[in-house]
Amino acid sequence: MKALITGGSSGIGFSIAQELIERDYDVILTARGEENLKKAVKKLGKKASYIVTNLSKVENCKKLHQQLKQENISIIINSAGFGMHGKFLENDLDKQMEMIDLNIKATQTLTKLFLEDMIKRNEGYILNIASTAAFSPGPLMASYFASKAYILRLTEAIAEETKKEGAKVYVGCLCPGPVDTCFNNKLGVKFNKAQNSDELAKYAIKKMFQKKMVIIPTMNHKMNAFFNKFVPLKILLNANYNVQIKKIENAKKNR
Repeated sequence: MKALITGGSSGIGFSIAQELIERDYDVILTARGEENLKKAVKKLGKKASYIVTNLSKVENCKKLHQQLKQENISIIINSAGFGMHGKFLENDLDKQMEMIDLNIKATQTLTKLFLEDMIKRNEGYILNIASTAAFSPGPLMASYFASKAYILRLTEAIAEETKKEGAKVYVGCLCPGPVDTCFNNKLGVKFNKAQNSDELAKYAIKKMFQKKMVIIPTMNHKMNAFFNKFVPLKILLNANYNVQIKKIENAKKNR
């Protein structure tokens, strides 16, 4: 049994790779940095391999699918992605578009291509990594929050379509809150209550095999996602703006 994990050289992707290897899966990691992939595979052992590719380019996603089409991949973990802080007008446009290409286009492309194969075999699991950011708009992280909302809604809709087809294929979405990974380091952010990525991975894979469509790891974040549905938009926007302002100020202090 084989699993493909995008963004698998670090963070949530790497922790999920560890968990799947413990469950006797062979894992294939993808990322754009070969050195980090080599280090990850060395830590994971003989059941891990890697493919270097830049998934922010759709043609590379298609090439990856063709390369692995005959491998009968049982599990796809779409974990590759990044975020950025700051005002929408001040953030670099090319960087914003690169984020959309990776967070949205890569996930959509790989989900579609590998789901077609899984439907034909009538087996398989696809887990897309979103965020609790998917449940509300995010001033000062506008594009990132929006990209995760897209992934959540896309996944929910595909899951329903697949269910109506009667296929024995799982499509689901993991929506973690802050996790202690290099993702936060790149943003220059520290969270007081960041979840351990290994604990998150164990929970996520357990719920994936239980066919839970939307996986929210902690009770606090489950409650936040629930109450976000009822909070007036004006209040939600103001609250999220203030949270991001504090993060940006703290990041500047830590530089």
